[in-house]
Amino acid sequence: MSDKNKNSSGLIADNRKARYNYAIEEDVEAGLVLTGTEVKSLRTGKVNISDSHAAEMQGEMWIFNLNIPEYVAGNRFNHDPKRPRKLLLHKKQASKLLGKIKIKGYTIVPLKMYFNSRGIAKILLGVGKGKKEYEKREVIKERDWQREQRSIMKRNYD
Repeated sequence: MSDKNKNSSGLIADNRKARYNYAIEEDVEAGLVLTGTEVKSLRTGKVNISDSHAAEMQGEMWIFNLNIPEYVAGNRFNHDPKRPRKLLLHKKQASKLLGKIKIKGYTIVPLKMYFNSRGIAKILLGVGKGKKEYEKREVIKERDWQREQRSIMKRNYD
């Protein structure tokens, strides 16, 4: 596979900070309404999903602040990099998500963006509550303790 098409199938972007900053309770796969130059730009793998979030606009789910940079060879037909993009969800899924975000403290954040087996761009959305600072510190402590346990076990069995 050439370098140009290295992301033609598979992971495009991963929001690793989302699970650190939010207590994700549920994830939902959604499609995106994209233009041609946006898809070409996604195939280069230079997308930023870390600052984006999903919300309701005019009764539909949209993703805001998703940064897909302009396609280099797109000339005058290029897209706006941070335009709101419509999410493609089943009505039941959309109403369930809308009900969740109406509850105080819940938000919808993108976890991963990828091309599925058919080459269609998909985004994995997580519904969760924002973590407090002390909760984040607990996560760090637990992770460090797990790492220390593994190293102790490795030393004892070597």
